[in-house]
Amino acid sequence: MIRKSVFLLLASFVLVPLHGQDDDNQIKTLFGKQRTNGGYGAFSVGYSQINSLNAITMGGRGAWIIGHSLALGFYGSGFATDFRVLTADQSYNLVGGHGGIFVEPILLPKFPVHLSFPVMAGVGGIAYTINKQPGFTGNFDGYIQSSTVFMLAEPGVELELNLTRWFRFAVGAAYRFTSDVRLNNTDVAIPSDVLKGISGSVTLKFGKF
Repeated sequence: MIRKSVFLLLASFVLVPLHGQDDDNQIKTLFGKQRTNGGYGAFSVGYSQINSLNAITMGGRGAWIIGHSLALGFYGSGFATDFRVLTADQSYNLVGGHGGIFVEPILLPKFPVHLSFPVMAGVGGIAYTINKQPGFTGNFDGYIQSSTVFMLAEPGVELELNLTRWFRFAVGAAYRFTSDVRLNNTDVAIPSDVLKGISGSVTLKFGKF
């Protein structure tokens, strides 16, 4: 009887700590704790100036989130500027888009308000378009007069709000770095750095964060 009591007492000292360890902590390995993964899809609308013209930007992106704090994915974005008058019945504007990959470190993602730092890298195209309105009849005749491709890198920063577990709202700013843009045979001179500059945007993100 005494031996049985001693055995049960010793077993309780061994098993109870082990049970608590299983509940509170996972086994640590050389590669760290187990990470949770998620993902999101996003839609954004923004504003920029291109060749001193107001421009609207629209885009989307999809990402895989690693451990709540790093997103990797693909994006696509388009833009169009206001029209600028050339003659009484003719104007021009610049349109285009770009797409590629992005990486987005997320700082303090579990806080209701936090920062992320998306960096885009891709390839795009830009076109100089002519829009005619003969006799101001309301009928437009538009065509592309010149176009070219460019490379782009766009680092940015976003202020994110965790509105729900699956929805985030972000306000951001970014700066476009591009290769030289060569638009030839245009009615006005288009500088080679026409796309370089600051942009602002709002983004809606839906997913598992």
